[in-house]
Amino acid sequence: MYIAMNRFRIALGREEEFTDIWRNRDTHLKAVPGFKEFHLLQGQTDEECTLFASHTVWESEQAFRDWTQSEAFKKAHANAGSSKGVYLGPPKFEGFDVVV
Repeated sequence: MYIAMNRFRIALGREEEFTDIWRNRDTHLKAVPGFKEFHLLQGQTDEECTLFASHTVWESEQAFRDWTQSEAFKKAHANAGSSKGVYLGPPKFEGFDVVV
């Protein structure tokens, strides 16, 4: 299995707007071969931002890579730049092979 995560730094006071974006978007993931599950995680808040992470589980790294090249991926990210002021910079990607 493979876990793909994006860490997001979200502007203070914009957390609900950010979670609404994820709650209401059509991710197109359920139809993607190799997709297992998705979670949006909320982390700590400091004086600058609140940390969030998108967490997806895949059958393999290749299944994830195939998703990033698919039409479903393009559709899911079509409005990614429309929420100015919510994000404090681009997301930081982290990928993990499950070893145990």
